[in-house]
Amino acid sequence: MSGEVLLRAERLSKEFPVSDGIVSAVSDVNLEICRGETLSLVGESGCGKSTLGKLLLHLLTPTAGRVIFDGTDLSSISPKQLREIRQRMQIIYQDPFSSLDPRMKVGDIIAEPLKIHKIYSDKTQLRRRVEELMDRVGIRRAYYSRYPHQFSGGQRQRIGIARALSVNPQLVVCDEPVSALDVSIQAQILNLLKDLQGELGLTYLFVSHDLSVVRYISDRVCVMFLGRICEIGPADRIYAEPLHPYTRFLLDSVPEPDPEQRKEDRPLLEGEMPSPMAPPKGCRFHTRCPRAQQVCMQDPPPDMVEMAPGHCCACHFPLSE
Repeated sequence: MSGEVLLRAERLSKEFPVSDGIVSAVSDVNLEICRGETLSLVGESGCGKSTLGKLLLHLLTPTAGRVIFDGTDLSSISPKQLREIRQRMQIIYQDPFSSLDPRMKVGDIIAEPLKIHKIYSDKTQLRRRVEELMDRVGIRRAYYSRYPHQFSGGQRQRIGIARALSVNPQLVVCDEPVSALDVSIQAQILNLLKDLQGELGLTYLFVSHDLSVVRYISDRVCVMFLGRICEIGPADRIYAEPLHPYTRFLLDSVPEPDPEQRKEDRPLLEGEMPSPMAPPKGCRFHTRCPRAQQVCMQDPPPDMVEMAPGHCCACHFPLSE
């Protein structure tokens, strides 16, 4: 990690109109991603993680706020300029079975971004680049002309990784890239991502709900609840000393493989996540929080407060108090 900010989100929000109202998917998010780091975004399903990832890539247009990538405000540039910057920002999708076109051969899938950005005009050079990428992610060159249905889930995700890396990006958003894979294959893909980061100097935004996976790959962890960030900090501190009650519940929900280490009296998170169409007044977590008091029901928590070096929390009554 260089400490240099590669991407910054400022007061980022996204609302989706629906038939009977508006869904607030992301609300007033401020976030920085440093060059060369892995920042993981965690939270329950439906909390806005994937939407935030797509907003940062400008695949979705924010309702409010802005995204600044390497000094460029993505909302203030032309479509042509945005297309050029997209070469430096790529995404690895969650489902390796639906993210690859079944009618295209593997070589053509990996070559497609290179053709779109017109990086190679010579077919021989293009083929050589694709084969180099296949070598790098562990796909045999002999499979160049095979179709996606001829590969396993893990192999398909390797193809998706090769496609994302083909244009030499700086930032890669990994949208739950191992959630659809067997546990043994998950480890292989995670190790591949870490190796590629070391070799190519990549920056990752890693979106996941699996806290054991996040602990393995992350430099920093950002916790989301109902469209808002409630805690962010170094991964080791988040796991050792969480500040937000929601983070504590997330960590307590991780299964313990050793029966002798399991806690029978672990507190459980009661109730359902509130609807993003009608988020609660005050702190959005207060309807499920055992520490909630009257102020939590009336006033939103203050903006992020740094309670330890690099470790910030937005809560009226953080666990350190």
